Amino acid sequence: MKTNSKPAGALAAHSRYFELHRQEMIETIRQMVEIESPSDDKTAVDQLGAWLAGRLEQLGGQVHFHKQQKVGNHVQADFRGKKKAKPILLLGHHDTVYPMGTLASMPCKVERGRLWGPGVFDMKTGIALMLHAIDVLRDEHGLLPRPVTVLLVTDEEIGSATSRAITESLARKSEAVFVLEPSFGERGALKTSRKGVADYTVKVIGQASHAGLDPFKGQSAIHELALQIPKIVKMAQPGHGLTVSVGIIRGGTRVNVIAAEASADVDIRVTRLSDAAKIDRAMRALKPVNRKCKLQITGGLNRPPMERNKGVAALYAKAQALARSVSWKLEETAVGGGSDGNFTAALGIPTLDGLGAIGEGAHATHESISIADLPRRAALIAALIENI
Repeated sequence: MKTNSKPAGALAAHSRYFELHRQEMIETIRQMVEIESPSDDKTAVDQLGAWLAGRLEQLGGQVHFHKQQKVGNHVQADFRGKKKAKPILLLGHHDTVYPMGTLASMPCKVERGRLWGPGVFDMKTGIALMLHAIDVLRDEHGLLPRPVTVLLVTDEEIGSATSRAITESLARKSEAVFVLEPSFGERGALKTSRKGVADYTVKVIGQASHAGLDPFKGQSAIHELALQIPKIVKMAQPGHGLTVSVGIIRGGTRVNVIAAEASADVDIRVTRLSDAAKIDRAMRALKPVNRKCKLQITGGLNRPPMERNKGVAALYAKAQALARSVSWKLEETAVGGGSDGNFTAALGIPTLDGLGAIGEGAHATHESISIADLPRRAALIAALIENI
C-alpha cells in the first residue's frame, strides 16, 4: 500500500470547512434517522436505500443496486478518481435493530450537545460523514483524488448473509477499506482489532414418556443439555480473549412430559482465527453423558476475527499521523463485537474500522452522538482518502 505526499495539513483545512458546515451534517443525519430502516422490513430499508442512492448520484457516483428478495437492496456507488489506482472502499450499513415505529418513543432531537435517535450512532452518522467527506473532496479536486467505492449494505445487523460475498469481492479489488462504524468510547478510538463471532446450536434428542406413569422409560433431553452446558462454558479462555455465552435455551412440551428435545444457542467470540478452528473441533467433539440421548451440533464461525495485522497497523499509523497534525491524540482499541470489516481484514486487505461517530447507546434507548466531534471525524475521512 503506497501513500502519496500530500501534506497532513489538509486535515486542519477540512476541519475548518466542516466547522462552518456542521449544521448541514446534522440535517443529513436527521433525514436518515427519520427514515426508519429495520433489517427485517425490506420496504423500509429500500426507502432509505433510494434516498442514499439519490445523494450518491448527486455527488457524482455511479450507483448500482444489488437487489435482494427478502432484505433490502445493497447500495454501491463508484466514483472516478484523478489518478489511476485501486479504489478505497468505504463500507457501512443502513439497516438498524429498531422496529418500525420506534421514532415515536425515540424521536430524533438535538439536546445537550448531542443528536439522539434510533440508529444515529450505529451507524447513520457514519454514512453522513462519508457523504460529506466525498462532497468536500469533489469540490476541492473536481474528480476525487483517487477512485472510491461506497458499499452500504442492509443486513449487517442480522449477520450479513446476503452481502458478505459482495463485500469480499469489492474488498479484493481495493487498496484499503475504511469502515464507518461508530468509534469507541468518549475519545473516539479507532477499532484495529475485533473478535470473530461463532454461533452454534446444541440440540439434544431424547425420549418422551409420562413423568408420572413411566418416568424411567423416558430420556430427558433437558437433563442431558444441563450436563452439556458446563462442558461448553469451560471451553472459554478469557485470558486469550475467547469467551463463551449460552444465550437461549429451549426444551420440553409440558411439565408432565419427559422432554424429548432441548437445545441451546451458544455465542463464542475469538481474537484469533486459529482459536476459531480449535473451538469448532471442541464443539463438534461433544459426546452425550446419557448414551441414550443424541447430540446434534450445528453452526460455526459467522465472522472471522479482525486481527491487527501489518495492513491494519499501517492504516492506523497514517490516521494517527494526520490527527497529530492538529494536536489530536487519536487512539486505537480492540472490541468484542464484529462488523463487516472483519470480512475484509481476514482477506488481508488493509482495513481501518471505527471511523464513524463518537457517541453511545448503540441498540439502546439512549443512542446518541456528539455533535461537537462531527467536523474532525469528517475531516479525517477526507484526509485519509487523499493520503492513501
